[in-house]
Amino acid sequence: MMEKDKEDALIKGCVEWDRRSQNELYDIYKSKMFAVCFKYSSSREEAEDTFHEGFMKVFKNIQHFKKEGSLEGWIRIIMVNTALEKFRKNKRMVALVNIEEYHHETKNQTGDDVFSQFAVDDLMEMIHNLPPQYKMVFNLYEFEGLKHKEIAEELGITEGTSKSNLSRAKAILQKEIRKNESMMDVLNNR
Repeated sequence: MMEKDKEDALIKGCVEWDRRSQNELYDIYKSKMFAVCFKYSSSREEAEDTFHEGFMKVFKNIQHFKKEGSLEGWIRIIMVNTALEKFRKNKRMVALVNIEEYHHETKNQTGDDVFSQFAVDDLMEMIHNLPPQYKMVFNLYEFEGLKHKEIAEELGITEGTSKSNLSRAKAILQKEIRKNESMMDVLNNR
């Protein structure tokens, strides 16, 4: 966490379009913010595009930062919103599972215990490989803490579609985890 005086000076410099201040702010947050963009993108190129567009918005709007929360949190919101805008623009969100299928699937789920048994990097790779509509809903629900109503509003879908897409994402992830666990069992028994 950055010292308050240093953060204030950095923000002031960015408001004045001082290149050094902008570079320093960029260097401080580039790794974390690229990871956020990558989480919501289908490729590294798309993540880079979102990341750069997001930072341009940060620099353009930093004078509006109210200092009511953390600077990092404010930048993160801009990155997530930029990814959401790109997602909506590409119109990749479609309802792939109807609500009746959602209710059937949730009855058969075994719980989230499977996720805690798996390495974070492997799980993040699996999440990244989800179909875009499932990945977007999963990330907004699980990582950003949005409710289905909020996700539906953000993505222009119904709450039922949000719920069913989350359910499908979890089902896909559970299947992948079980498949990988089976492969590990085979390797361990050799």
